[in-house]
Amino acid sequence: MLTYAEKLTLEPWHMVEADVFALREAGFPDADILDINQITGYYAYVNRLADGLGVELEDFWQAAEEFASED
Repeated sequence: MLTYAEKLTLEPWHMVEADVFALREAGFPDADILDINQITGYYAYVNRLADGLGVELEDFWQAAEEFASED
C-alpha cells in the first residue's frame, strides 16, 4: 500500500494497471484500493492548493518539527 501511495504521490504519470493488481494480490479489495487512491490524491491536492496560495503552517507544526529533530 505504501509503495502504491508513494508512487502515486511522486510519479503519478508512471502508474499502471499492475500497481492496482499488486494491491489486489496483497489482499486489498477494490473499495480499499479506491480509498487509498482518493486519500493519497486528496493530500496531494490540498498541499498544492496551500503551497500555491502561500498558506503558512500553524506555529505548532514548527514546534513539532523542532521536537522531532531533538530525537
